[in-house]
Amino acid sequence: MVKIILLLFILGDNVLLAEDMYERNCVECHKNLPTSLQRMFMNYLLVYGGEKNMKAGLKHYLQYPSKEISVMSDLFIDSYGIKEKTTLNNDELDEIIDIYWDKLKVFKKLK
Repeated sequence: MVKIILLLFILGDNVLLAEDMYERNCVECHKNLPTSLQRMFMNYLLVYGGEKNMKAGLKHYLQYPSKEISVMSDLFIDSYGIKEKTTLNNDELDEIIDIYWDKLKVFKKLK
């Protein structure tokens, strides 16, 4: 009986097994969208230029989402809408955005 419960727990809710806050709070929802987090990262990078501006822009959008400040196309927004305001606090947002930056930054990959 214990083995069955353990197996169900392991196979069940992948959110509980996610490696970090980014995996639990971002990847879980974004995996169902046609535009990847990598592509969204590139959109933010094109609009905001560098790390500091990108992180500030993304944080502001997550706290106050609107069509006017989104980096996504009008077609994407018309199809999928604007996300809900985040329920994460400032420290959690900073941690997630730092992880997002570290996982997807391209500067060290360009050689």
